[in-house]
Amino acid sequence: MGKVIHFLFCILISNSILSLAQEDCSSYNFRNNEIYATCVSLPVQNSNLHWNYHPTNGTVDVAYRHTGVSTSTWVAWALNLNGSGMLGAQALVALPNSNGSVQGYTSAVTSYGTGLQQSPLNFVVPAIRAERLNGDVLIHATLVLPGGRTSFNQVWQSGPVSNGAPGAHPLGSDNRNSLGTVDFITGQTGAGAPVGGSLLHRRNTHGVLNAVSWGILMPMGAMVARYVKVFKVANPAWFYIHIACQATAYGVGVAGWGTGLKLGSDSEGIKYTSHRNIGITLFVLGTLQVFALLLRPKPDNKYRKYWNIYHGGVGYTVITLAIINVFKGLDILDPEKKWKHAYIGVLISLGAIAVILEAFTWFIVLNRKKEEKQVNGAHGANGYGRSHEQAA
Repeated sequence: MGKVIHFLFCILISNSILSLAQEDCSSYNFRNNEIYATCVSLPVQNSNLHWNYHPTNGTVDVAYRHTGVSTSTWVAWALNLNGSGMLGAQALVALPNSNGSVQGYTSAVTSYGTGLQQSPLNFVVPAIRAERLNGDVLIHATLVLPGGRTSFNQVWQSGPVSNGAPGAHPLGSDNRNSLGTVDFITGQTGAGAPVGGSLLHRRNTHGVLNAVSWGILMPMGAMVARYVKVFKVANPAWFYIHIACQATAYGVGVAGWGTGLKLGSDSEGIKYTSHRNIGITLFVLGTLQVFALLLRPKPDNKYRKYWNIYHGGVGYTVITLAIINVFKGLDILDPEKKWKHAYIGVLISLGAIAVILEAFTWFIVLNRKKEEKQVNGAHGANGYGRSHEQAA
């Protein structure tokens, strides 16, 4: 039995070694039998970088290879001379054409709303070409390294092609982590901080503000109005608690909405239409609720019941849209799964509390009506008896 286990273990180890060997970038054969002295497998997006460094003239021949690319996807690899991430990157781009060929060109990224338009780089690129081979896209280029440097920050990306031009790349974790360092002499590479910098920070701030305001405080304020006011002892405290929750939610939500507008203006060409439209709708309905509060009729006014219907209907619409939009925002930001799980946990907790309070509220209301009916019935019987005796 021991020999069998040992034999199976050996097979497992052998298969693992073969698998690693097959994934080794140095085993890749180029179409024209090019040979590159150094290669590295980049940590995300199924990409490899191959190169030959020529110290005599300070140039490097590179081949960036992105595997498993569809015919409607652009890919790019870039050096960033003075920073990290996308802004300031000097990119080599491979753009698929309608006839199945791939166009290689250079593009200097000067803003977050870049369309990767063709433009010269901050260093000389004497030659560049791109090709598709067995589902892989390759960019071949010769770079004249600037200032005698050999160590740089690098970035690589991929995204959809829209109307024959590069569209905005996704914001998933792989895309945010597609950066690092490369040294063309030592062959060493390293990981970098997630792509995005201050823009990503503002996206996260926008998400947190809106999730807390529209997605958490608004439902809590509605629960206070529906369930706390049933207790006579809580009147009128429930009203002020409700107003405090909703006013805070609206104020924080306006701040989140403002950051969203700023993000939109700073991210030209990047559009999330449904998320934006729902956000605008939430802002409009939330503002209407604020003005409706100022026009609230008194409890004995004959129009008060219509105001109550309007106020409740708009309020529940806002909560529903807010929850939908929070999930849309989470899909856009694509943070670690724990954040989506945390928000789902908050919603489940609020939902469970609402179910319990709903049952308790109906219990109190029905008992109160029953008591009132008994009291009214007793008064009616006593009144009838007294009038009968007086008539007699």
